[in-house]
Amino acid sequence: MIRQMIEIDEEKCIGCGLCVTACHEGAIEIIDGKAKLIRDDFCDGLGNCLPVCPTDAISFVEREALPFDEAAVIAAKKAKEEAEKSKLSADGCPGSRATILHAGGGCPGKMAKALARTERPAASKEEEANNAISELRQWPVQIKLVPVNAPYFDNANLLIAADCTAYAYNGFHGKFIKNRITLIGCPKLDEGDYAEKLMAILQHNNIKSVTIVRMSVPCCGGLSQASIKALQNCGKMIPWQVVVITPDGEILED
Repeated sequence: MIRQMIEIDEEKCIGCGLCVTACHEGAIEIIDGKAKLIRDDFCDGLGNCLPVCPTDAISFVEREALPFDEAAVIAAKKAKEEAEKSKLSADGCPGSRATILHAGGGCPGKMAKALARTERPAASKEEEANNAISELRQWPVQIKLVPVNAPYFDNANLLIAADCTAYAYNGFHGKFIKNRITLIGCPKLDEGDYAEKLMAILQHNNIKSVTIVRMSVPCCGGLSQASIKALQNCGKMIPWQVVVITPDGEILED
């Protein structure tokens, strides 16, 4: 059939890859340093790639081409996603592997470090701060990365914190992370809503309590809203509280 298609001038193309990102159907790839239309049936002819090209190397033409195949595009996307997931599993990505850190007295190395501190002369406040033991009990901590059924969720007190709070509040480890499983996120920077993921964690695990720590800035309210929504919809009665921290490190609600 004759239909509108894109055409790429390889002499003008600098291989920047902006068109690849702009093409949501995956019709364009960078091959040998140049953008190429890899499949006619993946191109919808709408030209999202045109305005992002810095060298005007892409234009429209009317020519004989296969019809746009949306089903094939969806199948290709799914196959690509599965391949990426398999690669992450094969590589053993530490960013998504559930790990129990045994904070505090559970880790022999940390116990030795604490013992060494007790055997030497009194340290300055700066030295004590530098030698403080981390209270983090698990990895990963990002809401988007943490597995729903991680073993450390069993019988846990859960901390859901905006990632800026640990920088704003001095002593965050001792007051909030200690004896809790920690999840962090930023509703302004992360895509999507946390509520569904958090609700799944609450439904599939025995969570004893939830502490939500957010900044006082308006955009941070999305974290507490998503957390409360998850608590309301999880079908369980779980005690919870919200703590608000100002940028200068004061607690407004406790």
